[in-house]
Amino acid sequence: MPDNHQKIALSQRWLNKLERAGNRLPHPVMLFIYFCAAVIFVSALSNFFGVNTDHPISGDNIAAKSLLSADGLRWMVSSSVSNFTNFAPVGSVIVAILGIAVAEGSGLLACVLHALASKAPKPMLSSFIVFAGVMSSIGFDSGYVVLIPLAALIFRAAGRSPLAGIAAAFAGVSGGYSANLLLGPVDAILSGISSEAIGLVAPDRQVLTSANYYFTLASTVFITVVGAWVNEKIVEPRLAKPATDTDTATPIDNSLQSKALRRVGVFSVIFVGFLFALVVPANGLMRNPDPNGLAALPLLNGIVVFIALYAVIAGVLFGYSTGKFKAQHDWITAMESGLASLASYLVLMFFAAQFVNYFNWTGLGAITAINGAHWLAGLALSKISLLVSFILISAMINLLIGSASAKWALMAPIFVPMLFLLGVDPESAQMAYRIGDSSTNIITPLMPYFGVVVAFVQRHDKTAGMGTLMALMLPYSLCFLLGWSLLLGLWLAAGLPLGPG
Repeated sequence: MPDNHQKIALSQRWLNKLERAGNRLPHPVMLFIYFCAAVIFVSALSNFFGVNTDHPISGDNIAAKSLLSADGLRWMVSSSVSNFTNFAPVGSVIVAILGIAVAEGSGLLACVLHALASKAPKPMLSSFIVFAGVMSSIGFDSGYVVLIPLAALIFRAAGRSPLAGIAAAFAGVSGGYSANLLLGPVDAILSGISSEAIGLVAPDRQVLTSANYYFTLASTVFITVVGAWVNEKIVEPRLAKPATDTDTATPIDNSLQSKALRRVGVFSVIFVGFLFALVVPANGLMRNPDPNGLAALPLLNGIVVFIALYAVIAGVLFGYSTGKFKAQHDWITAMESGLASLASYLVLMFFAAQFVNYFNWTGLGAITAINGAHWLAGLALSKISLLVSFILISAMINLLIGSASAKWALMAPIFVPMLFLLGVDPESAQMAYRIGDSSTNIITPLMPYFGVVVAFVQRHDKTAGMGTLMALMLPYSLCFLLGWSLLLGLWLAAGLPLGPG
């Protein structure tokens, strides 16, 4: 035990240093304001010194333009609104949240998470909890506030450490944030930012919402298996079993909810059949008219709309079946609440949109990418080596900037074009970022829900602190980072597609 105490004390000291360093960083919105100011200044300086480069694909000369010129000032004023409204992540997220908010407000998401976790066979308990955590990302933050405290109660009722339940759920919810069996808002957000970024050097290139879908399917299995193994073999053996009590019984299934879930299940089968009917027939309404293109391309381009539609109908069906929704407008109120929760996100996206578009208009994005690509090309790294390096960079940056979308909005305009010019497609760059970002989510106090999870831990261990959670989660983080990077390398080496199209 002394050795364990020494390890925890060491991690606590490291964590405190990291927290103090992170607390000195400005708010993410202020960061983008500073970045906008920096682009304005650098664009004027670059224009003054005649910075330029030749596009390696078209051969056109790209010269830096100044935002402090008359043309630049007029453009900034006239384009500030359209920069925001046309910013790809904004519309996709709003549409997705309209649907997800109904599913969440009706109690459907919480019920599904509860069913996934509480029905797990005892030998498979860790696997079920991790898997439920991975799947919870479809509802944004639902897993943090529903599954993590529930997992502690389920483990305690099974005579196991509630901290092991919290760790397994946190590993799935946050460490496995970029894995899922379904496409969700996260895919829409990141692909939208990637599309904006690749437009700096390839205006006709687009990153689909489903761009990483095949790999995220495999990642769901990987995170579930590895997360459960770490929980069973490394984390839980260090933890004391709880004293027997009677106030933490597994929640009893509600017959009304079971009936509502069956109705949602039937609807789900019908909805999937409807989607196939739109694409599979030769004259399908959502089938690609280009016979040489991906048949489901129109459907995939609008997948966020179909996700929102499914979530709305399933949420309404569940809500009125259980009595959670009573008045005719209750589902509309749920939508309004969901959009209200986006306030901070929309403020952040306004300034992120300005930064990305400033970077684009001035030509600095393309110039930086082309010159950076020439430098990286001189290192003679393979495609897989480049991606592994990018995964590590993303993982380290994630320790200081917690928001996945904020980081990608900052990094994508630089790294996506740069890697593209070195032969790395934007879909691979995006997946590499997602691996680095997710793997270190669970060990940084700057992740927004880290403090919340610490509070959940303290419900079961009054002496616990951030160092306790850090010690719990570090094995998951290291195993995810190393194993997931290896999986991506093997996947690409085998020539397997990351997603359709």
